[in-house]
Parts: sequence; structure tokens; C-alpha cells
Amino acid sequence: MHGDNNKSGPKTLTILLPGGSLPFAVLRKVDELAAKYSFDLYLSTAQNLRLYNITESDLSPIKDELISFGVRLKGPGMFPLPRICIGNSSCNLGQIDTMAFSDRILARFGKMTKVKPKFKIAIAGCPAACSNPVMTDIGIIATRQGFDIYLGGKGGPKPKAARRVVRQADEEQVLKVIGEVVEFHNNTAAKKQRIGKLLDNPDFPYREEV
Repeated sequence: MHGDNNKSGPKTLTILLPGGSLPFAVLRKVDELAAKYSFDLYLSTAQNLRLYNITESDLSPIKDELISFGVRLKGPGMFPLPRICIGNSSCNLGQIDTMAFSDRILARFGKMTKVKPKFKIAIAGCPAACSNPVMTDIGIIATRQGFDIYLGGKGGPKPKAARRVVRQADEEQVLKVIGEVVEFHNNTAAKKQRIGKLLDNPDFPYREEV
């Protein structure tokens, strides 16, 4: 369940869509539920599908039907789904299959529980960086020489570009960096703290820009 629900008023549910891929079966199920319960849809910038303007009495039956259908819903403590560009499956600039790499990250970390918010991950299949990794907490950019890793970016009213901390990494090195950064964030961060606020901590594992 999405965290923006208030105690009163319309409710929301967010369907997790790894890599922004929306299966037709899920779309048909959501259409069926929308006709039955009358709510609205929003494709979020996090590449998930948000159901909103749900009446409180309809929230539980919609949630139950979606879970029974096999849909995974957003909830507290979950590892964030990487935001990705289309990658080399449909872009001649792409250096990698971004969906496959996102799946590998989720296979390693997706079952983590009690993950502290609020950090995000983005993967770009080439230096054009369409998924905006440099403005993301953990940004990964594929190049012809490997992966460049950026940490500490964010948007908002005080945007901040990320710091490049690793160059020309292979996939296993990227997974290692993610694991170390997430572990440090979990052990050190205050509630909903962005990674950028940890970069200058003397114990942060990747402080130097390269």
C-alpha cells in the first residue's frame, strides 16, 4: 500500500512494475477493477502504476483481488525498484539490457525487509542518462568501458547532482557498492534520509569523487 494514504479521504494503492514494464494481464485486471470500483490511474515517475481516488470501503477488496492475482504492492521497508531507461532492447545507444540488470539487482536485494527510506536507484543504458541517474541517490550509467556509479543525487526544491565514486565497474562491483551503501544507510540514516546527507560522514564507504 502506498504511504500517502490519509486517515480519511480517498486512498491509493501502488502496483510495483519492475523496470516500468506493465504486463497486459495486469492492465486488464486493473481495468476490470476500475469498472467495478471506480478509481483513477497514474503512471508514476518511479515507473509504477498508482491506483488513486479509491474509497475507503473499496480499499481492502481491491487490495485482496490484486494480491490474489499475483500483483506486488508497494509497502514500507521494501527495497526500491530501480528506475531504468529502455536500454539496448529498443535503443541503438544502449550498452546493456537495463531490464536484465535491474532484475539482477532485485534478485540480490529485492527480498530485503525493513529497508530504511528514502533513497532511489536509477540505471542508464548509456551516457545519455535518460533515466536521470545523476539526480538519484544511487545512479548507475553503462559505458563502453563498464559502469560508472554515482551517489547522493536528488531533485526537489534544493536539487543536487550526484558524486561519481566508481568508474568502469563490472556488474558484480556494482552489486557490491549497492550492498555496502544500503547497509550503511540502514545502519546510519535517520528516518527518510537521502544518501546525499551521508556522503561526508567519515565512515561512508565511498566518499571520494573520481
